[in-house]
Amino acid sequence: MSWAIIFSIAMPESKPFFPPQFWKNFGPGLIWAAAAIGISHLHQSTRAGALAGFALTGIVALAIILKYPFFEYGPRYAAATGQSLIEGYRRIGEWALWLYFILTLFTSVIVQVAVILFTGFLLQSALGLNIPQWISWGGVYLACAALLWIDNFRVFDLVVKAILVLLAVSTVLAAAVTLPRADFSTLMLWPGVGDNAVVSMAFILALVGWMPSAIDISVWSSLWTLAKDRETGVRTSVEVALLDFRIGYLGTGFLAFAFLLLGATVMFGAGQEFSPQGPVFSTQLIELYTTTLGTWMRPVVLVAVLTTMISTSITVVDGFPRALDRCVQVLRMPAGQFPNPNAPVGRGYWIAIVGLGVMGTLVLGLFIGNLATMVDFATIFTFITAPILGYLNLRAVTSEEVPPEHRPGPKMLALSYVGLILLGGTAVAYVVAWF
Repeated sequence: MSWAIIFSIAMPESKPFFPPQFWKNFGPGLIWAAAAIGISHLHQSTRAGALAGFALTGIVALAIILKYPFFEYGPRYAAATGQSLIEGYRRIGEWALWLYFILTLFTSVIVQVAVILFTGFLLQSALGLNIPQWISWGGVYLACAALLWIDNFRVFDLVVKAILVLLAVSTVLAAAVTLPRADFSTLMLWPGVGDNAVVSMAFILALVGWMPSAIDISVWSSLWTLAKDRETGVRTSVEVALLDFRIGYLGTGFLAFAFLLLGATVMFGAGQEFSPQGPVFSTQLIELYTTTLGTWMRPVVLVAVLTTMISTSITVVDGFPRALDRCVQVLRMPAGQFPNPNAPVGRGYWIAIVGLGVMGTLVLGLFIGNLATMVDFATIFTFITAPILGYLNLRAVTSEEVPPEHRPGPKMLALSYVGLILLGGTAVAYVVAWF
């Protein structure tokens, strides 16, 4: 149902499914998917199923539908203008770019720590290790940075595609095995409010904040579209860029429901309290699957959860520095002038990778082992800022720099305004209630 709505809005005309040059420029949408399919799926979707069965299915579907336009505007803008959303923000006004830059600085460290720390916990559980968390965190971070150092985009693109194939196959297999056990009696469109709520509003906001991901990665998507153009030497058309993105988005949404299914069928009603402590939760996640479904499922589950977090770790280590580097370049240039979109990342990219690694190590001490607290903090903050970034994306893609034929149509604009009203209204209500 939800995907029928999205595709009826996004693809109103009947055209050949694979336009010319599609396979040559195919990839940025999968990289976006790799960035999105991480804690939002493995931790938040699984927790949603574990806590409430299928009661939060409607919330997940609503988040995927309402946030779709704001993610799509990244590759749309890049393909239509040959520039990233960062240049689009600068054209709105210097204030818009500074706002994005400050928000990115604030969230980058917390998000990287949350993602990579969880990856480190899973690796320790899989390998039977017991080492200090700052060592496992640093090891994963350095491995991702080394991959990017080998070849900043080509190898990165290939590795992410290979990991996503393993992720999709293993997750679908695990979900298919658990499907006969599913009890859909808990399914509802809305989980209730107040005393009748299935879960707290804070948990719903945390779930929506990163479902299917944070809106700020739409900027990364626009930058990855340009990086793919530079690698292939062929300018991506808007038609190709949008199809590439929609394939990634469809897969991301499908896997969100797959992880919710796993949580609802294996964890819900298991009579077990799920720990906020990272290492404990990681062990529970894997061992409960093995206990319930049999030891033969352990390798399948391990591949699913590890590939999920490894792919996300690689993309966040690349995405934040790539965006910060471009922000600094644009802010340093006179108004109306922009860096060459085909130029490789600058020195600021590597400075940001080192700087975020150092700051991440320092921040790590604030959330020792309490993974759930860190994730909920990051996701709720992301939910609150989502309407702001969504508005900037809408302003950029409807500006004069985008040719009229490549601007979103009436249905997409209507969905954008509905999303801004609902996401913005909920965020304001939550902030008011919190204070």
